[in-house]
Amino acid sequence: MTKPFRFGVVAPLMTDLPTWRDRVRRIADSGYSTLLVPDFPLTQPAPAPLLATAATLTDLRMGTWVYASPLRAPWLTAWEAHSLSRLTDGRFEMGIGTGRPGIEDELRDKGVLAAPPSERLGQVRETIERLRELDGPDHHTPVAMAVLGPKARALAAEVADTVTFALGDQSRTEVTRLAHEFRTAENLELALAVPVIGDYVAPHMAPPDTDPAALRAADALTVLPDDPAAAADEIHRRREEIGFSYFIFGADFAERFAPIVAELAGR
Repeated sequence: MTKPFRFGVVAPLMTDLPTWRDRVRRIADSGYSTLLVPDFPLTQPAPAPLLATAATLTDLRMGTWVYASPLRAPWLTAWEAHSLSRLTDGRFEMGIGTGRPGIEDELRDKGVLAAPPSERLGQVRETIERLRELDGPDHHTPVAMAVLGPKARALAAEVADTVTFALGDQSRTEVTRLAHEFRTAENLELALAVPVIGDYVAPHMAPPDTDPAALRAADALTVLPDDPAAAADEIHRRREEIGFSYFIFGADFAERFAPIVAELAGR
């Protein structure tokens, strides 16, 4: 089943607060469905207060892109997510994964024991289980999981509403195979985070040493052309050939791609 397009924006607070608020309002006016914030302790405000602030400015859906499971106890992440879901009248989507590359060093710097990947995946499962307990039978907080390995994909197929693959320079052929192998449930939404537009790398969506030219040479799906018409054609292709229907961009390209969003969202 082909799902309708929707579009999200990762909008970290990189400026003064009034400027960020104005950006959030413009994103909302451009037809995007979801405002997303990263989980980078000490370089950004914590996700919960930042999203709660954004929720007072617009009627957009809100989400984390994504919680790093090792940074908090599962019950704490679940409590925070459930609270955001309730306080936004159900507009919150919990994005969660086992942590970005290099998270082990970050954890050690913060005095946190770096658990092995298998334990971190267990933390993701426990977080979602705790969230479901808090939600109860009459509320459902959508969960987006960032996955790559077979065990993470299996868990996502079991418990997630939206799935994104933690991609880098994998080729279109590799990602197509991965997605086609994964599509075990028709109701799952496949999301594609696109951190690179042209030669620009969005903050907190990819490592700062990301090479856009190398990604294009590899035919990677983590890059789109900066020409809106060409990008729109590619977005259509990625849904038709692979199944991606939810696309996430960096905030610096939100206004440039607003015509694409206005044309495609919901179709």
